[in-house]
Amino acid sequence: MTIRLLIVDDDPLVRGGLALMLGGAEDIAIVGEGADGDEVPGLVDRLAPDVVLMDIRMPRTDGLTATERLRARPGAPEVVVLTTFHADEQVLRALRAGAAGFVLKDTPPAEIVTAVRRVAAGDPVLSPAVTRQLMTHVVRHPDPAGEATGPEAGPPRRAAALRRLDSLAARERDVALAVGQGRTNAEIGAALYMSVPTVKTHVSRVLAKLGLNNRVQIALLVHDAGLVDLPDGDQGA
Repeated sequence: MTIRLLIVDDDPLVRGGLALMLGGAEDIAIVGEGADGDEVPGLVDRLAPDVVLMDIRMPRTDGLTATERLRARPGAPEVVVLTTFHADEQVLRALRAGAAGFVLKDTPPAEIVTAVRRVAAGDPVLSPAVTRQLMTHVVRHPDPAGEATGPEAGPPRRAAALRRLDSLAARERDVALAVGQGRTNAEIGAALYMSVPTVKTHVSRVLAKLGLNNRVQIALLVHDAGLVDLPDGDQGA
């Protein structure tokens, strides 16, 4: 399968470099480029990409707003955000909006190619280590809307998160809580006496039942519900 990729970045040199690098992969076709987030809806309608590689900082419509608008549409392509930060409020907002992951602009070319392939295959580019780092940030800082998360989240937000988690079967809920700690599938399997394929099946079911896109969104929901802390040794890291 050829992956149809749309690149959106306000810097023409960055766009050109990404297009040159990614276009060299046999299974990736660069179907178009955009210079601002406000161009995304029209480009997506016209070009039907499978994946959008989206810069965060753009002058008129930033990549976060563009991602939120795009992912709210039925049949939207997957979005990978480009950033210069490992974990900050902007990355968290993009993940809450449904981005399939993020890559740093200084990521080695081969890893960016791999990230596009993984996202196109339905595998979010969010390692457990990155999930854990993001969760540490969530615990220590308010979210972009100025609301606390985890045990400090307001009653309405916490209650809404708890109601969503209550829709899960008992074992699915156990897996969701473990994801909220940033644990790997192998760690979850060892703790819950499951095989790794069984853990993956439960994670897929949790995503489907809750209407979420990736593991970080599960973890954010668990922390909003105030149900879990970070694993031992990660507190205040």
